[in-house]
Amino acid sequence: MNALLFLLPAFAACLVLTGIHTYLGIHVISRGVIFVDIALAQIAALGMTVAFLIGLPPDSQTAYFFTLGFTFLGALFFAYFRDKKIPQEAIIGVSFAMSSALAILLSDKIPHGSEHLKYILAGNILWVSWAQILKTAVIYLILGIFHFLVRGKLILISTKPEEAEQRGLKVWFWDLVFYLSFGLVITSSVQIGGILLVFSFLIVPALCSFLFFDSLRMRIFLGWILGTITSLAGITASYLWDLPTGPTIVVGFGLTLLLSFLLKACRSRSLSE
Repeated sequence: MNALLFLLPAFAACLVLTGIHTYLGIHVISRGVIFVDIALAQIAALGMTVAFLIGLPPDSQTAYFFTLGFTFLGALFFAYFRDKKIPQEAIIGVSFAMSSALAILLSDKIPHGSEHLKYILAGNILWVSWAQILKTAVIYLILGIFHFLVRGKLILISTKPEEAEQRGLKVWFWDLVFYLSFGLVITSSVQIGGILLVFSFLIVPALCSFLFFDSLRMRIFLGWILGTITSLAGITASYLWDLPTGPTIVVGFGLTLLLSFLLKACRSRSLSE
């Protein structure tokens, strides 16, 4: 019973992350900008590092809004380059490399900088507080309602941007809306789980769901199931074998993706026979 009470906040945090990240991951994969998540997460981590360097407590509201400012600047940058001839993935890759390098350089000037780098990379979800979970859940609920209200425009721009332009939608504006809301989610998530875990929650459940379903509703439903099962298995494994929780869940997501590929191959083979 004590172990269950100890692990319960981490599992609740994973459920909160699974809820909105699966939906946003479907958008990201549809747009073909897979690494925008990890780039924005790294920019948020750079903001956390700068806030830490100038003496702001990492869990303070001031540090949160400071980090959010960095993420919003990244979101503006990515939205601006959507329509340019330069491939957006190249811009995202350069942004990730630059923000990573800056975070390493700045961490070198911080006492216990290596521990800080480990924290922003792997997070510390095992020690998340109920207050932090509740605050994050409220933010995601508000964003989820907003995305539901404007889902038609956002889905059309993510899946068929040319058709959206033909219909007279302001693609740049709705791109900016998407990236700003996306950046708000990433900023909150990185503070809970770190860069690697946030990337896994965003991409793996959505990617697995693309293997089996075409409809948005079924993709979200399957992604939620896979995210929940993988989180529960990862947290349990980390407790039983005394492993770091975040990296264990990330490895679990890798195994989930591998099993999904194998299941898809077996299913395709049986249908062809």
